[in-house]
Amino acid sequence: MSNAIRPLVVVPSDDPAQCQGSPRMAELEAVADLKIFPTRADSFDLQIERAQGATAIINSRSYLEWRADAFELLPELRFISVCGIGTDSIDLEAAREHEITVSNIPGKTAPVVAEHAFGLMFAAAKRAAWYTEMTRQGEWVKQDGVFLSDKTVGIIGTGNIGAEMARMCNAFGMNVVAYTFNPSDERAEKLGVRYLELDELLAQSDVVTIHTKLTPDSQKMIGAREIALMKPEAIFVNVARGPIVDEEALVEALNSGHLAGAALDVFENEPLPPGSAITRCEQVILTPHIADMTPEGLDLLNQGVVENTLAFLNGTPQNIVN
Repeated sequence: MSNAIRPLVVVPSDDPAQCQGSPRMAELEAVADLKIFPTRADSFDLQIERAQGATAIINSRSYLEWRADAFELLPELRFISVCGIGTDSIDLEAAREHEITVSNIPGKTAPVVAEHAFGLMFAAAKRAAWYTEMTRQGEWVKQDGVFLSDKTVGIIGTGNIGAEMARMCNAFGMNVVAYTFNPSDERAEKLGVRYLELDELLAQSDVVTIHTKLTPDSQKMIGAREIALMKPEAIFVNVARGPIVDEEALVEALNSGHLAGAALDVFENEPLPPGSAITRCEQVILTPHIADMTPEGLDLLNQGVVENTLAFLNGTPQNIVN
């Protein structure tokens, strides 16, 4: 491409840092003008200002949402790549109506995210955060943890991340059951899981872990009724999306002692508002939506988003979700 027709690719809100400093970006800079904004676009006006003139946007942070009102102000925009599998930050129908192609990155960081979920499960089972805080305060307390081997783990969602979680749990000697909207005997055999109805899974599982994508069908799929079905002293893990769970109901279950603990990487509102009730629960472990934030995970995401953007610019778009 000549300089006169080089497209503009914009990363409008790369905070926390993902794309900035990545050697993968050099591949884009060879064919396009690349602008990476390292600070958070904390207003709609700033978001639009930064994206003006862009042919393509790399949405490196899912807190930045793209709806019809944004598309109407960005007439040159033709492509958005999200940095992950979830597309809930994009109005896909509005994008299609504005002739904007949207791509995601399916599966690349599944082992990284599943490992984080596996670690969170262990930390909650052993009450690691609570023991750390008590010990720092000079308290030498003892409370039973959970022995996970031979326990039943219920995996909700068996896409790439859920499948990887199933592999890890099977290797550890856990009994793995699962729920998905589209179960099959072939998939169950391949993953080494037994598919159950959601209510059955909740009632039978010692650990419930969420790995489904956020859709209208999965919004608040785990509410007060579903949490009440869970075993007393069960553990709840969520590394998918916060709005899949009724956070208020989860807080009530933790404070009442119905659940032994929870480990969350995602929340209904992100960043968590100061004083959020979930932060005051004793038996909870919280991480700030960073399940894929390892050097390996970030490199895989950057590789995927660059490949998607280059494919679009070359006229062969891939991983299209709209």
